Amino acid sequence: MSIPLILLLSLPLVHMAVLPRLFSRAGLTAWHGFVPGLNYWTLLGMLKRPKHWIVPLLFPGPNLLMASILHVEIGLAFGKRSTGMQWLFGALPWGALPWLSYADDAEFMGPRDWTNVKKGIMREWGEAILWATVVASLIRGYVFEAFTIPTASMEDSMLVGDYLVVSKMSYGPKVPETPLSLPFVHNAIPGTKLNNSYLDWVQIPYSRLPGFGDVDRYDAVVFNFPNGDSIIVDAYLAGHDYHALVRQRGMAFAGGDPVEYEKDRGKYNAMSRRDWQRTHGIKARPVDKKEHYVKRCVGLPGEDLAIVDRKLVIDGVEVVSPPGLQFNYRVRLKREADLRIIRERLGLTDIDIQGKAGGGTYIMALREDEAEMLVEQGLVAEVQIFDSSTRRGTLDMYPNTNAFDFGSWDLDDYGPIHLPEAGETVELTPRNLALYRRVITAYEGHTLQQRDGVVMIDGEPATSYTFEQGYYWLMGDNRHSSADSRYWGFVPEDHVVGRASFTWFSKMNEAQHGESGIRWDRMFKAVR
Repeated sequence: MSIPLILLLSLPLVHMAVLPRLFSRAGLTAWHGFVPGLNYWTLLGMLKRPKHWIVPLLFPGPNLLMASILHVEIGLAFGKRSTGMQWLFGALPWGALPWLSYADDAEFMGPRDWTNVKKGIMREWGEAILWATVVASLIRGYVFEAFTIPTASMEDSMLVGDYLVVSKMSYGPKVPETPLSLPFVHNAIPGTKLNNSYLDWVQIPYSRLPGFGDVDRYDAVVFNFPNGDSIIVDAYLAGHDYHALVRQRGMAFAGGDPVEYEKDRGKYNAMSRRDWQRTHGIKARPVDKKEHYVKRCVGLPGEDLAIVDRKLVIDGVEVVSPPGLQFNYRVRLKREADLRIIRERLGLTDIDIQGKAGGGTYIMALREDEAEMLVEQGLVAEVQIFDSSTRRGTLDMYPNTNAFDFGSWDLDDYGPIHLPEAGETVELTPRNLALYRRVITAYEGHTLQQRDGVVMIDGEPATSYTFEQGYYWLMGDNRHSSADSRYWGFVPEDHVVGRASFTWFSKMNEAQHGESGIRWDRMFKAVR
């Protein structure tokens, strides 16, 4: 346990030790200081502060800022009103509060009375901003948060340029695991070279407050990107799959040959990491500071999932697809001039028309009914579904190996794969080790080694493993243009942030859409 975490956890004990003496000096009931909760209620009364100030004290993150405010207020109430003293009580309460409780000259004077004193404009604004920060941090951390759609992976249900409101109450808000963080900034200070906006001195174990329900199939889920535990220090690459970037460069060192790469994956990955470190730099991120992604949940813990000819199969039964699924099609035009007609009739943008393959053929992201309409209305010469079998054997598909049957998986034919649920035990067969090695090591924090055919977990021989949390399978609605679980695997329960509820603003931009403007018809539209 780190010293900062010990200091943080010891703060309530410091309060219980010093508040009885301070209450006694203020003419209040001393024993109230020993009772958690009641001591803060009495403290707010002593400081003549609103009793609703106790609410932010209950929630990790905002409670640190609120506690600092109260520590300064305590010093002011006992006559320690110089600027230096206020900084002392705000920054070092572990020493300042015990000293105050035993100081002979610490006479209770009551909170500073501003009745006949005009506050300076700096103080007025400072107090307003400080309190607004506390309230906004509480709402952003535990109720809802704004999120933007940066890629086309969820079209056409969610579009690039949509600004979403994410409900953290839907599944229960996560308690911040990294509470020492700048307000309103997720993981990097704007305008810097991805400098951390947080201090990882204190790491709180994962916990989640009660919510309105559980993740259901086809919920639009916002989550911390599982493969974002490390990043390439580059503004563009930081949101990409670090492990895929390492694998791709490692394969380049192996001459681009997957077979040669898999003969000594460790050596080539080490070469790749050294090269990335030299050219860009690499840094780690805690779970709650990983990048935010949004995908649709298609598989729940305990289920067997497969994709057969683009159809989702759960526990051996095909399930109805959500509305609005898109796939890539090769569309051959009769005339180039027809492209404008197709764009207007289907409302396509540059994002939907993904490139020209030659011979009057374009790659387009379309719904199945849109592809059928193009043929029925004679708008095109030919429409063919994109062939994703070229992904086979490339190590792109999770678990990113060609061992066993994994090398035959692609975007349209995938699995079956079992999604672990909390408390479930599996045998550690070679195939299961390939599927769950990252789950056991990266998401559940154990060491896993194989020595002379024996599997060692945390240094002990093991033939089976019991999962500590449940795992989900998430995919984009734009099935051929989505970097999702088919590429990087499971989404752990402790990575789930909330449910995308509605779009509060939406805007196209010239660079991505070929046109700009606000999409008024999407304002305050519920996410389906």
